[in-house]
This record gives sequence, C-alpha cells and structure tokens, in this order.
Amino acid sequence: MNALLGEKMAIITPKAQTTRHRILGILNSETHQIIFSDTPGMIRDPKYKMQAAMNSAAYSIFDDADLILFMIEPQSDHEDDDLVFQKLSTHRSPVILLINKVDTSDNNALTALAEEWKKKYGFDEIIMISATEKFGIDYLLERVMTYIPEGPAYFPKDQISDRSERFFVSEIIREKILLYYKQEIPYSVEVVVEDYKESIKKEKPFAHINATIYVMRQSQKGIILGHQGKSIKKLGIEARKDIEKFISRHVHLELYVKVKEKWRDDDRMLKSFGYLH
Repeated sequence: MNALLGEKMAIITPKAQTTRHRILGILNSETHQIIFSDTPGMIRDPKYKMQAAMNSAAYSIFDDADLILFMIEPQSDHEDDDLVFQKLSTHRSPVILLINKVDTSDNNALTALAEEWKKKYGFDEIIMISATEKFGIDYLLERVMTYIPEGPAYFPKDQISDRSERFFVSEIIREKILLYYKQEIPYSVEVVVEDYKESIKKEKPFAHINATIYVMRQSQKGIILGHQGKSIKKLGIEARKDIEKFISRHVHLELYVKVKEKWRDDDRMLKSFGYLH
C-alpha cells in the first residue's frame, strides 16, 4: 500500500503481527478515487482479546472489498493461509495474487512459485511486483482499475487515509519498538499520543508531541527505558526522524512509559486503544 500511494501509510518490520489495525489508504486523481485497505494478518488461535480484535479487522475485508490483492513472497512460510482460502471460497469478488520481492529471486523459481499457487486457488490474475523497487506497481494500478466498479467518491479528494496524524505518529513509534527491542517486548506494547500541538517556531512549522508507551510489567518498563534512559533516548531520536518526514515539520518528542497489566484482555483499554468500538 505504501508503494501504491507513494506515502508511508503502514509500518513495516520483519516481525509477525506488525499490523494491528485496518488502515485505509486513499488514492486520488482527477478521474478516480481508489480506497486500499491494509489489514492485520489472520491469527489461527487468538490468545488475547486484542488478537481476536485483529482477526475481526482482517475478516472485515470480506464484507466490503470489490477486489482482493493476496500477496506472498518467495521463501516465505504460508502455513496459515488455509484460513484465508476458507474465507475466499465464500467471497465473490475477484482475487489477484501478487508475488512481491521478485528482485530477490530468479525467473525459474518465480515461474514455479506461480504454478504452485495456481493449484491452491483459482486466482483471477497473477502479477509479479517489487514494492521497494517500484517494479510492476504502475501495471498493478492499471489492472486494479479494470476490476473495481464505478461509484461516487467516499472521501474528500485531499484525504489520504481514514486515520489521524496522531495514529500514524503512534505507529511510527511502535515500529521502532518492533525493530529495536527483542523477545516479548514489542508484542506487549501499545503507544498512545497524549498531546499533539502544532505551532511556528523560528518562523518554521513545529510540533510538540507527548506519547505514552504502555507495557504489561514493571520489568518491561525497565527494558524500554534502558540503563540510564539510553534505550528510550535512542528510540525517541529514531522515531522523531521519521515523524518529521511524515508531518513535514520539526518535532520535539517526549516519551513516557506506563505499566498496564493484562491490557491485551482489558475491554476498556482495548476500546481506548481503538481495537474495540
């Protein structure tokens, strides 16, 4: 979706369950508006209410999608994809198989991979892409345009998502936690932007942002902070760089850490974090 929209709408890490919410990315031109929906992956056996909510977000696309883009990568594990195929079997919209990261594999292997997946499901089309190299993205957009029906614009033409800047700021911070911390820490963390104030400082746009990192145990708070606060300082520096790119202004970022035990099973907390409605 980031490649299709030319904006970093969804955070990216090698870790499972990086995406937790359904995010709409809106592509506008003079002649069309295409709404892309990026969802969490499907979890076979949800262990927490948070994971159950993530599954609900993933399943929701089968209620309203006019076209489904099913994306795989060479050398990736797809053992849980039978959950997706079960849903696809009852869904009537077209399905395109996207084979991403084609720059990391040779043509013979890619051809064999496409043939293997043809046997798994009757895809309407198979398209090879490389999102990072922008290979095949323009062609993919052309094909998407041929499948989706005409209709009215659902959002203002200057809107690029259904999510607020606060949401994307919190996601950028969480992305850095996923990248820089190990073991259970990233999966026990939620980030909330508590204060977001824009102003002009030295005749330039400026934003003062306060964000809270919620963890489940006191020991996790210590890991996030690090010795003499070094870890959270590094986290703040790296997050601030990406936030400044995203909102196009200088940023002063303050990070705090709070302990909320069992928040992944707490309905009130999950509602405040946007998992339940």
